[in-house]
Amino acid sequence: MTRIEGDFLSSPGLQRLLSLLTDAGHQALIVGGAVRNALLGDDVSDVDLSTDALPGRVAELAKSAGMKAVPTGIDHGTVTIITPDSDRWRSFEVTTFRRDVETDGRFAVVSFSTDIADDARRRDFTMNALYATADGRVLDPIGGLPDLMARRLRFVGDARARIAEDYLRILRFFRFHAWYGAAGAADPEAVAACAELAHGLDRISKERIGDEMRKLLSAPAPGDALHLMDVTGVLQHILPGAKIEVLDSLLKIEDLPDWVLRLATLQADDPRQSMRLSNDTNENILHLQRLVARDDDLERIAYTCDKQLARQLALYRLALGRDVPTDWNHQIDHAHSQKLPISAADLMPAMTGPALGIALRAADEHWIETGFQANRDELLAVARAAGRQAGAEQ
Repeated sequence: MTRIEGDFLSSPGLQRLLSLLTDAGHQALIVGGAVRNALLGDDVSDVDLSTDALPGRVAELAKSAGMKAVPTGIDHGTVTIITPDSDRWRSFEVTTFRRDVETDGRFAVVSFSTDIADDARRRDFTMNALYATADGRVLDPIGGLPDLMARRLRFVGDARARIAEDYLRILRFFRFHAWYGAAGAADPEAVAACAELAHGLDRISKERIGDEMRKLLSAPAPGDALHLMDVTGVLQHILPGAKIEVLDSLLKIEDLPDWVLRLATLQADDPRQSMRLSNDTNENILHLQRLVARDDDLERIAYTCDKQLARQLALYRLALGRDVPTDWNHQIDHAHSQKLPISAADLMPAMTGPALGIALRAADEHWIETGFQANRDELLAVARAAGRQAGAEQ
């Protein structure tokens, strides 16, 4: 008998909630990601529960036990239960067993059920249709455990039917493959269905597409998933102009996943529009693209702009096959730690206003050009000369 283990399983709040439901005569099971991750030995953060108790009954029992009940998705059977857990409060989404009655590619009308098999059949992937009891015993109503152990991502039932229920599942397929699938082990039926129904992504909001792509690009090794997206046409559908060659090179040399840099190296036409990126993320990508087109020194960027930006640029240039100093990491760290040895106070009151700003900028520029070697007297001389010239020209 397969069981899950993990510190989360002994959480007092979780066990109390499970007991509350089972003592009242209901089924109460851990479901989905927590079970999947525990079986794979991955971290478990959120814990979701599934039950045959109706939402109103779940809320009633919780309140009678001094827990808070929030109807976060009551129409779809979900109540968030907030319960004391040691020295803090923890929240658990508790959802009634359900089956889909009607879907339109985005939203579903559901009816509640008392059958765990109904609940399992409406889930997206077999590896997400795994349940566990309070003592960790795994329940596998539709045979998802062998798929999980083989790291084979497969839709529950007919792939086309599952996608037609919610077209975002196309991107979820590639995202889950990036995180949990084995390279080369993608289910052919699933891949074919994603290619055939990619047009359905036009009905999904850019924000939801962006959220899925951010998660996919944050995976430790997303290369195989992105290649599948490319050959199926899904990548071009959501990110017109994207090319994976430079990203392939980046994945071979990067030390840590950086989803923004990875997105930048895809070189899509307009990722901000395609994914509704935040202003900060969009500016980061645009800045990188501008810098890649120039020969700005990495030390200058680390000193004047940002250490992270300089690291992104170095990796981007390496992925493009361009020359980068072998000690680029050290150069960036060194430049970032530098501080101009003079300040405005050293030039005042003899110098004020615009001339003072020009003087400090000249000193800063000289400081960079000398590799942060110029001494204080030299910098003061450069600053005063620039300030005097600016004053004479005014």
